[in-house]
Amino acid sequence: MQLRVLEAIDAVDAAAWDRLAAPATPFLGHGFLAALEHSGAVGPQFGWLPRHLVLENGGELLGAMPLYLKDNSYGEFVFDWAWAEAFEKAGGRYYPKAVCSVPYTPATGPRLLVAPEADPTLVRQNLIRGAIELARELGLSSVHWLFPDVTDTDALEAEGLLLRLGVQFHWTNAGYANFDDFLATLSAKKRKNIRQTRRRVFAAGFRFRVVHGDEASEQDLQLATDFYTETFDRKWGTATLNLAFFREVARNLGRGLVLIFAEHSGRTVAGAILFRNERALYGRHWGTQVEADGLHFETCYHQGIEYAIREGLALFEPGAQGEHKISRGFLPTPTWSAHWLADRAFRNAVADFLQREQRAVADYWRTLNEHLPYRADALPPPPAHVRPVES
Repeated sequence: MQLRVLEAIDAVDAAAWDRLAAPATPFLGHGFLAALEHSGAVGPQFGWLPRHLVLENGGELLGAMPLYLKDNSYGEFVFDWAWAEAFEKAGGRYYPKAVCSVPYTPATGPRLLVAPEADPTLVRQNLIRGAIELARELGLSSVHWLFPDVTDTDALEAEGLLLRLGVQFHWTNAGYANFDDFLATLSAKKRKNIRQTRRRVFAAGFRFRVVHGDEASEQDLQLATDFYTETFDRKWGTATLNLAFFREVARNLGRGLVLIFAEHSGRTVAGAILFRNERALYGRHWGTQVEADGLHFETCYHQGIEYAIREGLALFEPGAQGEHKISRGFLPTPTWSAHWLADRAFRNAVADFLQREQRAVADYWRTLNEHLPYRADALPPPPAHVRPVES
């Protein structure tokens, strides 16, 4: 087996890559990663330099891993700014580092992609060890795998990497027939609150329109871009996605791109940008031109839940953070990352920190689970693709 480093996703055949990535999250597909690169959303401007790893045998693709060199920690959602500051105060150089993730996308999924006919243990070992060897050759401080699924988390731990625990809020579908069927599983108070919020939004005159990528007009894609950019401008952030990205990702993913637009008095005034595959819906961004009570919750959460029920999707991940999501039926869900650090003393210090942090985060997760909105006899199952805290 031979390991190659690719400086562009286009250096590998799209069908060969997608054979390994399917049926993972839509973000791991060649079409999504290519759209990021072609549009300039990743590259020198934002400090994401592609160095994807592919494992081959006689020209046949057996394994792959999306990998980037980073000179910052933006767009990762696993925050290591304090690690960088501590290492550099001690005389080290934290950047550049290597990151295995999907840029700007805190969605749990496979990170070590394996061909169906290949030995999964052997392929994962070669990808992990290959990334570490590349880091040594380049003199990098570290390699980080962000939001791996349960199988890859276990493989990374078996290779001696440090694990870090986080918490997001995910909705799981217990076979609901419709939104009212879902509401019936909640406590009376939570059910009433959601109904009141929805009534206020619709009584105020808002209506909603769902558009998939293969249905989106140029105006729809421009609206999505404008709403995305508006949020970053309002919050003093940096918008990395652009109209060229949304055009290409709509073309490449088709129904995998889901736009939910809020309309009022003949105008489109707000919108949520989501992605999907056959299993799950992923909320990523939203923006609005108006302030209205409950509009954010309806556009980003309630409409997403309705869509997932209607489409028979098992999971809805609405993005990072947000304890307010619990009252709307989203469960506290563990997320993981894995970390290799070149400097032994620094690694020992981080390992000690992570032990203490993991205990605190686990306690936080357990506390959140004491305040779920569901009736005791109607609690939906947790997502199966995530490594549980008890492990």
